[in-house]
Order: sequence, then C-alpha cells, then structure tokens
Amino acid sequence: MSDDSRLKKFFSGFHRSFWVANSLELFERLAYYAQAAVMSIFLRNHLHFSEVDAGTLSSIFGGFVYLLPIFAGTFADKYGFRRAFSFAFFVMAIGYFLVGSVGSPLFAPVVHSFPLFWVLVVVLLFTAIGESFIKPSVLGTIAVSSKPETKSLGYAIYYTLVNVGGATGPVIAYFFRDKIGIESVYMVSAVTCGLMFFGTLIFYHEPEAALTQQPSLGEKLRDMLRVLKNGRFMVFLLIFSLYWIMFWQVFVIVPFYLTDFISKNAPFELIESVDAWAIIFLQVIVNRLTKKMPPVTAITIGFGVSTLSWLVIAIHPNVWTIIAAMVVWSLGEMTQAPRYYEYIADHAPKGQEALFQGYAFLPIAIAWFVGGTFGGWLYETLTKSLLVRSGETVQVLGQPTGIWLTLTGIGIAATLLMVMYNAYITKKDKAIAQA
Repeated sequence: MSDDSRLKKFFSGFHRSFWVANSLELFERLAYYAQAAVMSIFLRNHLHFSEVDAGTLSSIFGGFVYLLPIFAGTFADKYGFRRAFSFAFFVMAIGYFLVGSVGSPLFAPVVHSFPLFWVLVVVLLFTAIGESFIKPSVLGTIAVSSKPETKSLGYAIYYTLVNVGGATGPVIAYFFRDKIGIESVYMVSAVTCGLMFFGTLIFYHEPEAALTQQPSLGEKLRDMLRVLKNGRFMVFLLIFSLYWIMFWQVFVIVPFYLTDFISKNAPFELIESVDAWAIIFLQVIVNRLTKKMPPVTAITIGFGVSTLSWLVIAIHPNVWTIIAAMVVWSLGEMTQAPRYYEYIADHAPKGQEALFQGYAFLPIAIAWFVGGTFGGWLYETLTKSLLVRSGETVQVLGQPTGIWLTLTGIGIAATLLMVMYNAYITKKDKAIAQA
C-alpha cells in the first residue's frame, strides 16, 4: 500500500467534524492553560489579593470548569454540538476579556466601584459555564464521528492535542506577559475563543450519526444519585482527588515560589508547561513500558512516582530542580492516567460503564474546589515568616521546605490509601468469585 493510500485510509476513518472538533479543543486548551499559567500571579501581584483569596478564586473557576460538564453534556446532546461549541466560545471570549479588563487601567473606574473579589467570582463563574460545554461536545463528536475500528485512535489523538494545547498555552502566556503585560494574556485567550466561535460557525457541521434519545436533565440527576450511592466508587474518586490536589499546585504554589524565592522575573509559565511537553514526547514510551501492568498497579506506581517530584524540589530548590520535578511528576501522570479510565470501566457495575466514565473528571473538580484555597493557605502560612516585603522588593530569610514536605505527605497518603483500597477490593472480588 502506498503512503498516499495509507493517508487516505487514515483520514477516511473519521468524519470531517472529528478533525474540526479536535482542532477546536486544541485552541480551547491553549486559551485555558495560557490564562491558568498566570492566574495565581495575576490575582496576587497585579490585583493585590492575598495568596488565600487568589487560591479561592482559582478554586471557584477550576472547580466549576470540571464539575459543570456533567450537566452541560445534557444540553449539548439536546441542542447539538455545533450550538454548544458556538455558545461555549462566545461566552468564553466575553469571560476572558472581562477577567483581563479587571486588571486594565482603562476599566478600573467601573470595576473598582464594586467589591473586586465578588466581581471576579461572577465573571469566573460565567466563564466556567462556557468552558463546561467544550469537553462533552468534543468527546461526543469523537464518539459519533469515529468508526468502531478507529475510535481508540480517535481518543488518543484527542489526548495528544489536549497536551499540545496545554504545552503551548503557557509558552504563549510567557511571551505576552513579558512583552505587553500580564493582563494581555487574558486578551489572548479571549481573542482565541472569539476566533474559535467563528471557526465553529464556518467549519463545524453536525455529524451525520447524531446522538438520539439522550437522557433529560432529570435523568442526569438520577444518574448522579446512582453514582453517589456507589460507596466503593466514590471512595476511589476521593482518593484520586488527592492526586489532583497535588497537581494543581503546579499552577498555584509553584508560580508563587518561583517569583518570591527564585526571581521575580522567573519564567514560571515555561516551567509549568514542562509537564505537558514531557507527556507529548514520552507518553508512547511510558505506555509501552507499563502496558502489561495491571491497571491498579500502574495507578499506584504513578501516584508514588509523582509524589517524588516534591522531594526533588525540597532537596535543593532552584529552577533546574523544579524543571526536573515537573518531568518526574509527568512520568507518574503518564503511568497512571491512561489506566485510570480502564480501571473505571473494569469496575463499573454491569450496564453502567458509560455512566461511570462520565464521572471520570469529578476528582479533578473536587481537587480544584479544595486545591486552590488549600495551596494559597499553605503557601501564605509557611512563607509568612520567611519573606519580608517592602514595596516591590522581597527579602528572603529562609526556604519553605515545609511546603514540599506537606505535598509529599499528601502524595504518600494518596498512595497508601490506594494500596489499601485495592487490597480491599481485590480481596472482596475474590470472595465474590469464589462464592
């Protein structure tokens, strides 16, 4: 078979909407991670919130971004993915513009006539509603625009493009923050979403195999109760949320630390993007090395490896050890992430596999709701006596080793809890099989 024939066969395995939806996802992730990379510093250094308030605002935004898709998917299914994409990008463009405007002198007289914290709560919730329509629309499009034999490859392409967006977004954020100003990063995200709004109208066509007879919102709520009543599954998700609480500190604590203890001009966005770049280049290798491991083993090892990243920083904190720590973290993430969905599928009740997969993002939502405020509180508490601020000048009196040891402790707890959980489940499953 010639190269042209192979290429033609490859593309024929997917509807045109598949490629459009994945392109939209790439640029949405670029916009999301560009602003996420600077949010902590924007809120603290530019808008002068405390670390705790900055973390709380991050928690509100990130938490709802990952929680609301459970409900947004119902509307996307009912009204069509094209309308859902259009609505999402329209709202996100306005939302990111408003967040950036809060930090602009041009809009200061209007913004500062209201309590700034609550202005941002409203704007971030508004933006999160738009964001929540993207995941179900992309994943729904992949489900109906891929052939059975190409569906697995379709999700692999999706995962790769998510990481491409996650890697390039912070890099773009760094250059705009450095050359124009930190509020310009939100304008970049707004413009990107605005372009994707028009891209949706021009290029996206509803897949021919449109989903039909989708559950109503009431049925979705009943499904949620079914999931919540499954104690075993909820314990698993709560343990997993500890892992993601650690992960979100890459966007909360790490930027604070780099700009306070390393250099106020530290390229924290570039360092935050190391995790995604490592996944892009190493995911295939790690998958091949770990594919024969049982999912439970891979998940537990992934937890343990990622936990080591905080010890790498604690031993000798500087830019290069933090970069190394991000690579170590990514190795753990690459080990556990693909097997996580496999584990859920294997342990979901018969006939409820799709329902339980729909809640795979719940630990990320839980972690954001907790992790932002927790990270801000932890940093503020353990650095209070180590930093002496005088205007723009910061005098460093010592190292906040306790931060990295606390995060290590969370990782150890998550790993041990996963070991105990799996031992209990394995024992229970064997008992049922022998009965």
